[in-house]
Amino acid sequence: MAFLIKEEFKTVIRDYQLDAITDGDDSIVDTAIEIAIEEVSSYFNASDKKVWEDGRPHYDVPAIFAAIGAQRNALMLANTKIVAIWYLLDLCNTGLEYDEAKDRYDRATAYLKALAKGDVNSATLPRLAGPPPEDELPYRFGSRNKFTHE
Repeated sequence: MAFLIKEEFKTVIRDYQLDAITDGDDSIVDTAIEIAIEEVSSYFNASDKKVWEDGRPHYDVPAIFAAIGAQRNALMLANTKIVAIWYLLDLCNTGLEYDEAKDRYDRATAYLKALAKGDVNSATLPRLAGPPPEDELPYRFGSRNKFTHE
């Protein structure tokens, strides 16, 4: 079983709408799911920039998307569904409101960006252990020694 399957889209789109968009072709849904998982996971993969070493949490992305059934994080599952619907919506407009789907997509991606930055934290997502703290602080603060002319 995968992280997300077609039958679980009932919480974000009606079956008849999904079938109308895909013409009953499950491979389109599978492709949209793969794209959505790739996009959602990309928000949490650390880049090579030093800014990722600023103390923000590092999540175990492969473990998040390898979870199945009740082991999955409900919020990550819901946001992945919304992103997948966004990609499916590009194919056809069958009564699902474009503006509503766009608003949901914008909210989901804004949340994922905030979670990746560390502005919000998830207590249930698995995390990777960070590097041990350095013994010496990387900066120094305080007053300079008084200068005297002798």
